[in-house]
Amino acid sequence: MGSHTQHDPMYFANPAYGTESLLTNASESLGSASEMLNNFAATLEPAHRKTAIGIAQLVMLGSLAVTRALDNVEPK
Repeated sequence: MGSHTQHDPMYFANPAYGTESLLTNASESLGSASEMLNNFAATLEPAHRKTAIGIAQLVMLGSLAVTRALDNVEPK
């Protein structure tokens, strides 16, 4: 009962981009997300602030992993 019409995805990682470009974009996005979470956490009451800071730390850990992967693929 499904449609056979192919729809364009709303968001996708362009297959024309290389690994280095994708990792660079991911690193910048995660860095921005971490900064926004830390700024947002500063506006919260202590109980909620701890949760927001915890989420920011998880984002930062992801950013560190992406940065390390980027170091592995960058031409030397």
